[in-house]
Amino acid sequence: MARLLAIQPDPSDPLGPLGDWLTEAGAELDVRQPPGDQLPDGLDRYDGVVCLGGGMGAEDDREHPWLADVRKLLGRAAGTATPTLAICLGAQLLAVATGGRVARGSAGPEVGPALVAKKDAAWKDPLCADLPLMQDVLQFHQDVIEQLPGGAELLASAPKYPHQAFRIGRCAYGVQFHIETTPEVVRTWAANAPGIAASAREDALTEERLASVHTDLEETWRPFAHRFVRLAAGDLDPAAYHPRTLPLA
Repeated sequence: MARLLAIQPDPSDPLGPLGDWLTEAGAELDVRQPPGDQLPDGLDRYDGVVCLGGGMGAEDDREHPWLADVRKLLGRAAGTATPTLAICLGAQLLAVATGGRVARGSAGPEVGPALVAKKDAAWKDPLCADLPLMQDVLQFHQDVIEQLPGGAELLASAPKYPHQAFRIGRCAYGVQFHIETTPEVVRTWAANAPGIAASAREDALTEERLASVHTDLEETWRPFAHRFVRLAAGDLDPAAYHPRTLPLA
Protein backbone atom coordinates (compact mmCIF):
# COMPACT_ATOMS: atom_id res chain seq x y z
CA MET A 1 0.00 0.00 0.00
CA ALA A 2 1.22 3.50 -0.86
CA ARG A 3 0.67 6.19 1.78
CA LEU A 4 0.06 9.56 0.14
CA LEU A 5 0.07 13.02 1.68
CA ALA A 6 -2.76 14.95 0.01
CA ILE A 7 -2.58 18.72 0.44
CA GLN A 8 -5.83 20.60 -0.18
CA PRO A 9 -5.07 24.35 -0.22
CA ASP A 10 -8.68 25.44 -0.81
CA PRO A 11 -11.95 23.97 0.56
CA SER A 12 -13.51 24.51 -2.87
CA ASP A 13 -11.17 22.00 -4.56
CA PRO A 14 -11.41 18.59 -2.85
CA LEU A 15 -9.86 15.37 -4.09
CA GLY A 16 -13.18 14.34 -5.61
CA PRO A 17 -13.04 11.45 -8.08
CA LEU A 18 -9.23 11.54 -8.03
CA GLY A 19 -9.34 10.47 -4.39
CA ASP A 20 -11.58 7.54 -5.33
CA TRP A 21 -9.23 6.50 -8.13
CA LEU A 22 -6.20 6.66 -5.84
CA THR A 23 -7.78 4.65 -3.05
CA GLU A 24 -9.22 2.01 -5.37
CA ALA A 25 -5.65 1.49 -6.63
CA GLY A 26 -4.53 0.81 -3.07
CA ALA A 27 -3.44 4.20 -1.74
CA GLU A 28 -3.95 5.34 1.82
CA LEU A 29 -4.63 9.10 1.88
CA ASP A 30 -3.65 11.53 4.63
CA VAL A 31 -5.56 14.68 3.63
CA ARG A 32 -4.35 17.97 5.12
CA GLN A 33 -6.23 21.26 4.64
CA PRO A 34 -4.03 24.17 5.69
CA PRO A 35 -4.09 26.36 7.61
CA GLY A 36 -6.50 24.41 9.81
CA ASP A 37 -4.48 21.21 9.47
CA GLN A 38 -0.79 21.31 10.28
CA LEU A 39 1.49 20.16 7.49
CA PRO A 40 4.10 17.51 8.33
CA ASP A 41 7.68 18.62 8.85
CA GLY A 42 8.96 16.04 6.39
CA LEU A 43 7.95 13.24 4.07
CA ASP A 44 9.56 10.23 5.73
CA ARG A 45 6.15 8.71 6.54
CA TYR A 46 4.86 9.03 2.98
CA ASP A 47 5.40 7.28 -0.33
CA GLY A 48 4.06 10.17 -2.40
CA VAL A 49 2.46 13.61 -2.41
CA VAL A 50 -0.63 15.05 -4.10
CA CYS A 51 -1.24 18.80 -4.06
CA LEU A 52 -4.54 20.21 -5.30
CA GLY A 53 -5.65 23.58 -6.63
CA GLY A 54 -7.02 26.75 -5.10
CA GLY A 55 -8.12 30.28 -5.77
CA MET A 56 -5.01 31.98 -4.36
CA GLY A 57 -1.78 32.73 -6.22
CA ALA A 58 1.28 30.54 -5.79
CA GLU A 59 3.15 33.34 -4.01
CA ASP A 60 0.29 35.00 -2.11
CA ASP A 61 2.19 34.54 1.13
CA ARG A 62 0.94 37.78 2.72
CA GLU A 63 -2.66 36.53 2.73
CA HIS A 64 -1.74 32.84 3.05
CA PRO A 65 1.61 32.51 4.86
CA TRP A 66 1.32 28.70 4.98
CA LEU A 67 1.90 28.58 1.20
CA ALA A 68 5.62 28.82 1.93
CA ASP A 69 5.40 25.54 3.85
CA VAL A 70 3.59 23.88 0.94
CA ARG A 71 6.28 25.05 -1.48
CA LYS A 72 8.94 23.78 0.90
CA LEU A 73 7.35 20.32 1.02
CA LEU A 74 6.94 20.19 -2.75
CA GLY A 75 10.53 21.27 -3.25
CA ARG A 76 11.66 18.59 -0.83
CA ALA A 77 9.55 15.99 -2.63
CA ALA A 78 11.13 16.89 -5.97
CA GLY A 79 14.61 16.92 -4.47
CA THR A 80 14.24 13.52 -2.83
CA ALA A 81 12.54 11.81 -5.79
CA THR A 82 9.29 11.38 -3.88
CA PRO A 83 6.48 10.71 -6.39
CA THR A 84 4.42 13.87 -6.61
CA LEU A 85 1.27 14.88 -8.46
CA ALA A 86 0.56 18.62 -8.30
CA ILE A 87 -2.61 20.03 -9.88
CA CYS A 88 -3.29 23.60 -11.09
CA LEU A 89 -2.24 25.79 -8.11
CA GLY A 90 -0.28 22.76 -6.90
CA ALA A 91 1.61 22.67 -10.19
CA GLN A 92 2.34 26.39 -9.89
CA LEU A 93 3.59 25.90 -6.33
CA LEU A 94 5.80 23.02 -7.50
CA ALA A 95 7.17 25.16 -10.34
CA VAL A 96 8.00 28.09 -8.05
CA ALA A 97 9.52 25.77 -5.43
CA THR A 98 11.95 24.35 -7.99
CA GLY A 99 12.98 27.56 -9.75
CA GLY A 100 10.19 28.26 -12.24
CA ARG A 101 8.12 31.40 -12.64
CA VAL A 102 4.35 31.93 -12.35
CA ALA A 103 2.49 35.04 -13.53
CA ARG A 104 -0.97 36.22 -14.54
CA GLY A 105 -1.71 34.82 -17.99
CA SER A 106 -1.25 37.49 -20.63
CA ALA A 107 -3.91 35.94 -22.87
CA GLY A 108 -6.54 35.89 -20.14
CA PRO A 109 -8.04 33.04 -18.13
CA GLU A 110 -8.31 29.50 -19.43
CA VAL A 111 -11.72 28.08 -18.50
CA GLY A 112 -13.79 25.03 -19.36
CA PRO A 113 -13.34 21.70 -21.14
CA ALA A 114 -10.22 21.61 -23.31
CA LEU A 115 -7.64 19.42 -24.96
CA VAL A 116 -3.90 19.27 -24.34
CA ALA A 117 -1.38 17.49 -26.56
CA LYS A 118 1.43 15.14 -25.59
CA LYS A 119 4.98 16.31 -26.18
CA ASP A 120 7.80 14.01 -27.29
CA ALA A 121 9.04 13.34 -23.74
CA ALA A 122 5.63 12.04 -22.70
CA TRP A 123 5.85 8.99 -24.96
CA LYS A 124 8.64 7.57 -22.77
CA ASP A 125 7.24 8.71 -19.44
CA PRO A 126 5.90 5.98 -17.12
CA LEU A 127 2.75 7.92 -16.22
CA CYS A 128 2.08 9.62 -19.55
CA ALA A 129 3.14 7.11 -22.21
CA ASP A 130 -0.28 5.43 -22.27
CA LEU A 131 -2.24 8.68 -22.42
CA PRO A 132 -3.86 9.50 -25.78
CA LEU A 133 -2.20 12.03 -28.04
CA MET A 134 -4.91 14.56 -27.20
CA GLN A 135 -6.18 14.48 -23.62
CA ASP A 136 -9.44 15.83 -22.27
CA VAL A 137 -8.91 18.21 -19.35
CA LEU A 138 -10.84 20.83 -17.39
CA GLN A 139 -9.33 24.30 -17.17
CA PHE A 140 -10.10 26.99 -14.58
CA HIS A 141 -7.18 29.33 -13.93
CA GLN A 142 -5.90 32.82 -14.60
CA ASP A 143 -2.30 32.42 -13.43
CA VAL A 144 0.06 30.36 -15.57
CA ILE A 145 3.48 28.77 -15.37
CA GLU A 146 5.39 31.29 -17.43
CA GLN A 147 8.75 29.53 -17.16
CA LEU A 148 9.44 25.94 -16.23
CA PRO A 149 12.21 25.15 -13.76
CA GLY A 150 15.58 24.25 -15.16
CA GLY A 151 15.75 20.56 -16.01
CA ALA A 152 11.98 20.18 -16.33
CA GLU A 153 10.55 17.92 -19.02
CA LEU A 154 7.53 19.35 -20.82
CA LEU A 155 4.94 16.58 -21.18
CA ALA A 156 1.84 18.32 -22.54
CA SER A 157 1.07 21.63 -24.18
CA ALA A 158 -1.74 23.74 -25.64
CA PRO A 159 -1.81 26.74 -28.01
CA LYS A 160 -2.92 29.35 -25.49
CA TYR A 161 -0.47 28.42 -22.72
CA PRO A 162 2.28 25.91 -23.53
CA HIS A 163 3.24 24.64 -20.07
CA GLN A 164 0.33 22.31 -19.39
CA ALA A 165 2.11 19.30 -17.86
CA PHE A 166 5.70 18.76 -16.81
CA ARG A 167 7.98 16.56 -14.76
CA ILE A 168 10.75 17.62 -12.39
CA GLY A 169 13.47 15.02 -11.98
CA ARG A 170 12.26 11.44 -12.26
CA CYS A 171 8.84 11.55 -10.58
CA ALA A 172 7.52 14.99 -9.57
CA TYR A 173 4.64 15.89 -11.91
CA GLY A 174 2.72 19.11 -12.34
CA VAL A 175 -0.42 19.58 -14.42
CA GLN A 176 -1.85 23.07 -14.99
CA PHE A 177 -5.33 21.67 -15.64
CA HIS A 178 -7.83 19.83 -13.43
CA ILE A 179 -8.57 16.09 -13.42
CA GLU A 180 -10.19 15.88 -9.96
CA THR A 181 -13.34 17.95 -10.44
CA THR A 182 -17.04 17.16 -10.66
CA PRO A 183 -19.63 19.19 -12.59
CA GLU A 184 -20.94 20.54 -9.28
CA VAL A 185 -17.49 21.77 -8.24
CA VAL A 186 -16.94 23.55 -11.55
CA ARG A 187 -20.36 25.21 -11.41
CA THR A 188 -19.55 26.43 -7.88
CA TRP A 189 -16.26 27.90 -9.09
CA ALA A 190 -18.07 29.66 -11.93
CA ALA A 191 -20.65 31.11 -9.54
CA ASN A 192 -17.98 32.33 -7.13
CA ALA A 193 -15.66 33.74 -9.84
CA PRO A 194 -17.96 35.13 -12.55
CA GLY A 195 -15.22 37.33 -14.00
CA ILE A 196 -13.04 34.30 -14.70
CA ALA A 197 -15.96 32.15 -15.83
CA ALA A 198 -16.94 34.79 -18.39
CA SER A 199 -13.83 33.79 -20.38
CA ALA A 200 -15.32 30.38 -21.16
CA ARG A 201 -17.04 29.59 -24.44
CA GLU A 202 -20.78 30.14 -24.38
CA ASP A 203 -21.67 26.46 -24.01
CA ALA A 204 -18.59 25.34 -22.05
CA LEU A 205 -20.12 25.29 -18.58
CA THR A 206 -23.56 23.92 -19.35
CA GLU A 207 -24.78 20.89 -17.42
CA GLU A 208 -24.61 18.70 -20.52
CA ARG A 209 -21.11 19.78 -21.52
CA LEU A 210 -19.71 19.36 -18.02
CA ALA A 211 -21.29 15.91 -17.67
CA SER A 212 -19.77 14.86 -20.98
CA VAL A 213 -16.26 16.10 -20.24
CA HIS A 214 -16.21 14.48 -16.81
CA THR A 215 -17.05 11.14 -18.38
CA ASP A 216 -14.08 11.66 -20.69
CA LEU A 217 -11.87 12.74 -17.78
CA GLU A 218 -12.54 9.49 -15.96
CA GLU A 219 -11.72 7.40 -19.01
CA THR A 220 -8.36 9.14 -19.47
CA TRP A 221 -7.21 10.02 -15.97
CA ARG A 222 -8.43 7.14 -13.82
CA PRO A 223 -5.76 4.80 -15.29
CA PHE A 224 -3.23 7.64 -14.88
CA ALA A 225 -4.09 7.88 -11.17
CA HIS A 226 -3.70 4.12 -10.84
CA ARG A 227 -0.24 4.36 -12.42
CA PHE A 228 0.69 7.10 -9.96
CA VAL A 229 -0.16 4.81 -7.05
CA ARG A 230 1.97 2.07 -8.59
CA LEU A 231 4.81 4.58 -8.93
CA ALA A 232 4.48 5.61 -5.29
CA ALA A 233 4.31 1.97 -4.17
CA GLY A 234 7.50 1.13 -6.06
CA ASP A 235 5.72 -1.13 -8.54
CA LEU A 236 6.41 1.17 -11.49
CA ASP A 237 9.86 2.45 -12.34
CA PRO A 238 10.25 6.25 -12.41
CA ALA A 239 11.31 8.06 -15.55
CA ALA A 240 14.88 8.01 -16.76
CA TYR A 241 16.39 11.37 -15.87
CA HIS A 242 18.45 13.35 -18.37
CA PRO A 243 19.36 16.63 -16.64
CA ARG A 244 19.24 19.87 -18.61
CA THR A 245 21.39 22.87 -17.95
CA LEU A 246 19.01 25.57 -19.20
CA PRO A 247 15.39 26.31 -18.24
CA LEU A 248 12.65 26.01 -20.82
CA ALA A 249 11.32 29.42 -21.78
